[in-house]
Amino acid sequence: MRPEGTQWTPPARDEGEPRPPTQWRRILALFRPYSGRLAVVGLLVAASAVVSVTTPFLLRAVLDTAIPQGRTGLLTLLALGMVATAVVTSIFNVLQTLISTTVGQRVMHDLRTTVYSHLQRMSLAFFTRTRTGEVQSRIANDIGGMQSTVTSTATSLVSNFTAVIASVVAMVALDWRLTLVSLVLLPVFVWISRRVGQERKKITGDRQKQLAAMSSAVQESLSVSGILLGRTMGRSDSLSREFTAQSDRLADLEVRASMAGRWRMNTIQIVMAAMPALIYWAAGLAAAGGAPIVSVGTLVAFVSLQQGLFRPTVSLLSTGVQVQTSLALFQRIFEYLDLPVEIADPERPVALGTIRGEVRFEGVDFRYDPEQGRPTLAGIELKVPAGGSLAVVGETGSGKTTLSYLVPRLYDVTGGRVTIDGVDVRELSFDTLARAVGVVSQETYLFHASVADNLRFAKPDATDGELVEAAKAAQIHDTIAALPDGFETLVGERGYRFSGGEKQRLALARTILRNPPVLILDEATSALDNSTERAVQQAVDTLAAGRTTITIAHRLSTVRAADQIAVLDHGEVVELGTHDELLEADGRYAALLRREAPAAVAVEAAVVEAVGVEAPAAEAAAAQAPVAGRDRAPAAALGRA
Repeated sequence: MRPEGTQWTPPARDEGEPRPPTQWRRILALFRPYSGRLAVVGLLVAASAVVSVTTPFLLRAVLDTAIPQGRTGLLTLLALGMVATAVVTSIFNVLQTLISTTVGQRVMHDLRTTVYSHLQRMSLAFFTRTRTGEVQSRIANDIGGMQSTVTSTATSLVSNFTAVIASVVAMVALDWRLTLVSLVLLPVFVWISRRVGQERKKITGDRQKQLAAMSSAVQESLSVSGILLGRTMGRSDSLSREFTAQSDRLADLEVRASMAGRWRMNTIQIVMAAMPALIYWAAGLAAAGGAPIVSVGTLVAFVSLQQGLFRPTVSLLSTGVQVQTSLALFQRIFEYLDLPVEIADPERPVALGTIRGEVRFEGVDFRYDPEQGRPTLAGIELKVPAGGSLAVVGETGSGKTTLSYLVPRLYDVTGGRVTIDGVDVRELSFDTLARAVGVVSQETYLFHASVADNLRFAKPDATDGELVEAAKAAQIHDTIAALPDGFETLVGERGYRFSGGEKQRLALARTILRNPPVLILDEATSALDNSTERAVQQAVDTLAAGRTTITIAHRLSTVRAADQIAVLDHGEVVELGTHDELLEADGRYAALLRREAPAAVAVEAAVVEAVGVEAPAAEAAAAQAPVAGRDRAPAAALGRA
């Protein structure tokens, strides 16, 4: 678990950098593709509002004309008109709800896919500094929190606003003096609702940050790796306490968000509910003072319209509060959409026909941070002919993995260039690079799916026969065949049903299906025991045959047959040559071998003892291997060790 407060925050914007469009403009742009449907919704809303305000006028005619004059025919028509008004209004409401909800869900879909696609284009550096739970929370919690706003709020705003305007016009037509009395407090109510909305907006931002933190905690601590770490470190109880504290903070924020401005909004509703009494009181005073009195039918119709006005007015004010609250969610989503894509497809990518696979590093420099003092890589000059092999060795942190990541453009060089068949990789599309370069890393990732699905991730249209051939080439077919469900066996989260060597061979089989002309092997056997390493190495040799291969090596015993071996030290190539040439030079490579030789000799001696076979070469190497107090061993011994 990371300490609280380490979640991602948006980068500061430079003064001269153009600001993104205002939120309202961007929100409205989300609905632009559906303007036709929204126009239909607007017409339905307007028609519904116009039809609904006719009911009070029908009621006035009933009370002032039909009943007093005993006109039963007119009374019947007026009653049928009131029923028809209710039916038509209901039909309009159902249709507008169907269309607006459909539009809202399409907007939600567009927003989710836009954010996901944008994140797919982000560089590897973004994901190394951002918690996975934070990303998941933006897509699930933040966009999910906007659902009611996107699907119903826009229609509610239009519907309530239209109803308010229609009601006010009808009230003025009935009696303008009573209308003024009804609307005198409306500006105060609008001001109160804006204040409540601003308060809830701030609380919502805090709540979403806490949701993201809690999602990150769940994702990290309840994964297979998190459970193993928590159990073996005896931290299960402390993790539970930490999650309890985070959940408690979220519960407090939820209560604050629910109660923010609740009393003020309820006060508005109480005042509006009391307005009919105020109207009756004002009409009574006017009649007592000798002023012209409105008819009973007009008074009842006016109060009915007033109630029809207050309901949408309260709803409109509440919707305004909800919209302001949702602005905090939109802001968090737009923060992700505003992140610059550091590594993008070229506007006019170069097309490669048949890829031979020649790889060159020409004066390559690389820094993770422009303000970084010493570069991670500096002045790298290397050439790997098509079909050739290059091994890169060096101390931990010397830049080996970073160098390999420049070929498939997981990072972009900050100086010089990397080319495939003479073309700068920055001029190639990502599809071309994916077709040209295959990467097998030391951290094998498998999806929680079947073996077949994991393999077909590399080639979705692969046949069952191709899966079998790839598995055989990767030395993993017999293991898969022995499983109860064979290729349909679930691998478990991150492949935890398989051993490290089996996962590596599954990754190799996946890459074999891709059949890339350039292969990057990033310490593919570094975490394996010796017997498993030999099985995986056979699969690696099969995969590397005939391909341009760049191997990042931790165990030097795996790279002796490479055409070239480059020794990196603090980001610079300090030695380059074949295994024998570097041994003869007796430099940095030989020193690395001397460090590895005692362990290699000990392992070989253990094997000899186990099988009971004499091995003169092993004995000779052991005799010449470095011992305590001896700094160097002859190159011949290193070559055999």
